[in-house]
Amino acid sequence: MEDMKSGNDVLFVLLGAIMVLAMHAGFAFLELGTVRKKNQVNALVKILADFAVSTLAYFFIGYIVAYGANFFTSAEQLAQKSGYELVKFFFLLTFAAAIPAIVSGGIAERARFNPQLAATFMLVGFIYPFFEGIAWNGRLGMQDWLTAAFGAPFHDFAGSVVVHAVGGWIALAAVLLLGARHGRYSKEGRIAAHPPSSIPFLALGAWILTVGWFGFNVMSAQEIGKISGLVAVNSLMAMVGGTLAALWMGKNDPGFVHNGPLAGLVAICAGSDLMHPIGALLTGGIAGGLFVVMFTLTQNRWKIDDVLGVWPLHGLCGAWGGIAAGIFGLKAFGGLGGVSFMAQLCGTLLGVVIAFAGGYAVYGALKKLTGIRLDAEEEFNGADLSIHRITATPERESGW
Repeated sequence: MEDMKSGNDVLFVLLGAIMVLAMHAGFAFLELGTVRKKNQVNALVKILADFAVSTLAYFFIGYIVAYGANFFTSAEQLAQKSGYELVKFFFLLTFAAAIPAIVSGGIAERARFNPQLAATFMLVGFIYPFFEGIAWNGRLGMQDWLTAAFGAPFHDFAGSVVVHAVGGWIALAAVLLLGARHGRYSKEGRIAAHPPSSIPFLALGAWILTVGWFGFNVMSAQEIGKISGLVAVNSLMAMVGGTLAALWMGKNDPGFVHNGPLAGLVAICAGSDLMHPIGALLTGGIAGGLFVVMFTLTQNRWKIDDVLGVWPLHGLCGAWGGIAAGIFGLKAFGGLGGVSFMAQLCGTLLGVVIAFAGGYAVYGALKKLTGIRLDAEEEFNGADLSIHRITATPERESGW
């Protein structure tokens, strides 16, 4: 029976890892559809290359920082319990690799390639697992302090703060250090629109992410015996709430409509195992509206050139999700309880501070040491030709 349980748990977590791995195709196509055609190849290459670098950084450094566990032992030992620790690493790696995938969308169209890979290694090896260890492994005694002070630890079931808010606030630091794309904002205050290159690809990316998210959330139980249909239905309701709010507030704009479900899913991660489905619907709806409002402010009023709006989508909706778990997770609002609003607020703020400071330090250092931005001519020609020497749609093909 013990062997059967171990095998079932391994299969359960492995399927979750594969579903979240598939989400990285969603990140790629969401960015591909949003950027201009001269940067589409770069969008695809970045996500795959970042994942490879993330794997090495997390295997050799990040997993040790977060959990104190390493794989520098015999294969015989690693294969114990059907290799559960290995597939757990695989599953958590796909979360860690979401950090550079999130950042990629914010810095698109003007970031240099190799410095971004270096940033990925530092973020996944050190910055992300530092907070991951605090939130999910009780490192540095922060969870004990929150429990003593407020009666409950910081709760983030599937990473609204640990993954999404952290990725979004790191991205904000990178975007601010990079500056806007050339021609995006004029000295006279005019705003030049850079419309999405392909709404169908943008939509495809959003759908891949949406489907994979049910592995992201449900499989965060990490054991088949702890699987909960509540998590699945809450994810569904938050997705629907985010979609409808973005549809209404975005006035039928397809970019907003397809980011709406992602906003709702970002926000529900933290409290998906606690909330009543109606609370999840409200959480997702508020997130969808928050994304539309803050994306518009960021791009048009504050002139922060966050290409995919990853700070509003992940940074702000993720922070809202951490706080929402402390509201709709309470029994007074139909939740299961065992959560504290103040603990959620403190944990969320800690994640934001670590992410923004860490992101600013990493990208700031790279900016001084190597530079992080394409020069004006390279940006004009596009990252596809400047970095990869090929375009997504060559005007002519060679042949016999």
